[in-house]
Amino acid sequence: MKNHVVDTYENYKEEDRLTTNNARKIEFITTVRVFDEVITSKCKILDCAAGTGIYAFWFADKGHDVTATDITPRHIDIIRQKLATTNHAMRTAVLDATDMSLFEDETFDVVLNMGPFYHLITKEQREKCLSECRRVLKKGGLLVTAYIPRYYVFQYVAMSDEEYLDSALAKQLVETGVLHHNDEKSFWTDTYYSSKEEMEAIYCAHNLKIIDHFAQDGLAPLLSHKVDSWNEDQFRIWCDYHYNICREQSVLGSSNHVIIIGEKLW
Repeated sequence: MKNHVVDTYENYKEEDRLTTNNARKIEFITTVRVFDEVITSKCKILDCAAGTGIYAFWFADKGHDVTATDITPRHIDIIRQKLATTNHAMRTAVLDATDMSLFEDETFDVVLNMGPFYHLITKEQREKCLSECRRVLKKGGLLVTAYIPRYYVFQYVAMSDEEYLDSALAKQLVETGVLHHNDEKSFWTDTYYSSKEEMEAIYCAHNLKIIDHFAQDGLAPLLSHKVDSWNEDQFRIWCDYHYNICREQSVLGSSNHVIIIGEKLW
């Protein structure tokens, strides 16, 4: 069956997404700052949707044992090309995060699920993904899941392109959280937009104790022209400001990307 998400990423330069401007960089800057706080010892880490490896290489550079997988072959090709110029012994594979039978139970100390969840448009798919992530995670290990807030996305898209300022699209996103690649007003690929309350309920249902929940980029995407005009000192001040408020509930709902981290209880 044709995978429209894979097709989208095969034709998109994911390798530039977190590095091309300040408004995008803040997502990575905030996330690794939190990682430094919650991951304090050397770990065996699975990045199950590594993209082109920005987080996988960051962890590898810090001495962690990293396995990087992704459903998009182009992404894994790029990671392997980078590995050819480093001394990292990183394992890689093209892999669907809803079926990680390649790995045995309780293999990893940390599982990064930073991509698959918000492209799984059925509850069954999302359950498979979370169950697989939890299965390969050791007891006491950390599951890191990224999601896109449901009530943020419409206003962001509408501000970006007036073509999508559409009542039916707004109603669809609010009521279902689902966007199909072939919807009349589709602005992306198959995507699921969720909420803080839903994600926390899912984690609790999977016996994951929530230890952090934060906005990766906050308001920066909506203020991108302003953020990108700042000098280095101004941008640093904004990054510190965002970090200090990134766990505030109102900021979680107004961020483009949000992460929830949970500890596997058993």
